[in-house]
Amino acid sequence: MDQPSNKLRLAAMAATVIALLAISVPFIWQRGVEAEPTADAPPALVASHGPADPAAAEEADTGACMANAKPANFDFKIKDLDDKDVALASFKGKVILLNFWATWCGPCKAEIPGFVDMQEKYRDQLTIIGYSVDDDAVKARAFAQEYKMNYPILLGLGREDVQDAFGPIWGIPSSFIISKEGKVCKKHIGIAPRNVFENEIKALL
Repeated sequence: MDQPSNKLRLAAMAATVIALLAISVPFIWQRGVEAEPTADAPPALVASHGPADPAAAEEADTGACMANAKPANFDFKIKDLDDKDVALASFKGKVILLNFWATWCGPCKAEIPGFVDMQEKYRDQLTIIGYSVDDDAVKARAFAQEYKMNYPILLGLGREDVQDAFGPIWGIPSSFIISKEGKVCKKHIGIAPRNVFENEIKALL
């Protein structure tokens, strides 16, 4: 069984200290657990969502792109489930929800049904990309079939360069909403409600 990357482990430890200062949705970040905690589960890691930049916090309810939004780095080719190289730049032109996830992440599983619904609802204007941080193709494909994921799945195993380009990523799930013009308009580190994602996406359509 693959283990999460050392960088993600260290980032998670740092995030625990930071995130405990915030009031948000608790979740367990541990391989092999479901979204519901169990009696034997370790203490929960608390996540936060919304604009990562405090200067943009006042814009959180408007759904508008952050005033200081930076261009997304599309200069990558990443393997898909069929071992084909996919250029991130090929998704430009639609609103993009780039979701960093893993099959062992309980909160990631909780977000997926909402992503599936939104991909279907806004399919002509939205592309959700599931970036699996450390699963191989066999495991990710079986998971995608089980959860009926109707959007592209890219494999990030061994590709920390992509995580670094969109980081810092303190934990997963982490999601980035990118405008049609290619700017990173919103960042969510940790699980976020579907209505938050949908409102921010609709504002960019």
